[in-house]
Parts: sequence; structure tokens; C-alpha cells
Amino acid sequence: MNRWPLLLGRSVVAAVACVGVGLGLSGCFTERRNEGAQLYATHCASCHGDQGQGLERLIPPVAGADYIAQHRAELPCLIRKGQKGPLVVNGVDYNQVMPGHDDLTDSQITNLLNFVQQNWGNKNKSYTIREASELLQSCNGSDGQ
Repeated sequence: MNRWPLLLGRSVVAAVACVGVGLGLSGCFTERRNEGAQLYATHCASCHGDQGQGLERLIPPVAGADYIAQHRAELPCLIRKGQKGPLVVNGVDYNQVMPGHDDLTDSQITNLLNFVQQNWGNKNKSYTIREASELLQSCNGSDGQ
């Protein structure tokens, strides 16, 4: 068997990968990997706390929050449209207004939710972008991005 085509193919793949790294394409993936944490810090931490602890009985926690697991299907729309009215988190009643975030794309909402789903004692299933976009359609909140 002639191994030259196989070796040549691997060399081309390696060369393309090196060119991609040289052009800075690898940085795109590095930045996206931490996007959920960055989005939380920018859009959520001022109310919900830098560790998701909330603010006493005024703002609910997202850390170890039963609401996160129990209301999975509602969370993308809650981020996009906000929340008005009472809700119960870990047995505590809250009734504050949470602003929505029309400025976030579907993929950003997905990354933000996945950050919350996997941190501070939350061990919930991650969202796919497709799932989050489909859930956002129920509140006319999907931007398709």
C-alpha cells in the first residue's frame, strides 16, 4: 500500500491548522469558551452576585437554585424578556422585576445559561443553541443567531 497520499494528506491538514493558528483563528474559540462567565459578569452579577448568591430576600440566588432545574424550559425566555411578578426559589418568595436582555443573541443566551447550569452547585443539563432557540420561539424571542 502506498503511504504517500496518507502522509501528504496529514501534512496538508497540519499546514492548514498552523495557518489558522497563525491568523489568530484559535483565539475565537478561546474567547467563546469563557463567554458564559463573561456574560454573567456583565449582565447578571450586579444583581444576582458575583458568585450567584443573590441579595438576601430581595434578589434570588442562581447558585444552588432549585428554580434553575425546575424551570429549564422557561429560562431562555426569562433571560430574553425578563421577569415580573412573584416566584419562589429554594422555598423563599421573591417579587422583583428582572430586566430582559434583547441585546443578547440566542447563542449568547445559551452560553450564559450553560454557565449558570454548571456552576455554584448547579449540575444541570446544558442547552444546545438549537434547544435554546426553539424555547425562545415560545416568547417570540429567538433572533436565529
